[in-house]
Amino acid sequence: MLVLLTNDDGIGARGLHELRRALLELDGVEVRVIAPNANRSGTARSITTRSPIWVEEVELDDGTTGFATEGTPVDCVRFADLGLLGGRPDLIVSGINHGSNLGDDVTYSGTVAAAFEGIVLGIPAVAVSQQAGIGGMGYAGREYDFTWSAAIAREVVRRVIDNQLSPSTLININCPAGEPRGIEIARLGKRLYHDELRLVEEDNGNRRRYEIYGFEPSYKDEDGTDLNAVAAGRVAITPIHFDLTDHGEVERLAEWDLEALGDDLGIAAR
Repeated sequence: MLVLLTNDDGIGARGLHELRRALLELDGVEVRVIAPNANRSGTARSITTRSPIWVEEVELDDGTTGFATEGTPVDCVRFADLGLLGGRPDLIVSGINHGSNLGDDVTYSGTVAAAFEGIVLGIPAVAVSQQAGIGGMGYAGREYDFTWSAAIAREVVRRVIDNQLSPSTLININCPAGEPRGIEIARLGKRLYHDELRLVEEDNGNRRRYEIYGFEPSYKDEDGTDLNAVAAGRVAITPIHFDLTDHGEVERLAEWDLEALGDDLGIAAR
């Protein structure tokens, strides 16, 4: 089985290499790396469309090679799908991210975006993130211990392989700081953002520089969510799919008599 390992923290990130070493312990798994050449955190599902993308083959710490690209995490998955590794991957694994990706944050995360791209392409995927050792449930903190998250990710990947995870589903794993107090299947929770418009600098013209992100967020306290699980010291495992259609609203919108709207605008039904 060919596994693509990628991330958004860059090819030199410690979390990626801790996860690579853990995945290499699985029998019958070939792990190949395509990752950004620098940190691309917060890039979500952005892609590089306006210029060609440089790719450099680099030596990893065990003497094998991986690919570092100028592109985004989604670009990395596209490179693998289009044949950079010589064959299409059977599984995408993204991480270990330096910091949690919980609740609404998954929509901003480059780590989760790489896994999303896998299921868009029909390839099952796993995203793995590690809470910082300091900084609570926010974004602050720079101390990471990947011992538990790498081992948990390895065993989840083992089960994904053995149980043939649906190619339309990704598994989002978030590990707390320190030794976990359990593992919980959880739904996505609700982040509460406290961003501010903060003036940083003015020049002599009409330009101003502002900070609008990075202020400590909180979360809605709800049982059964990934945010609550990690806050309680448990690993949160969340299955996610990409169907954004609000199926409950489809029938209600049908009551709007859009055929009459088309008649009013001269749009003939065909």
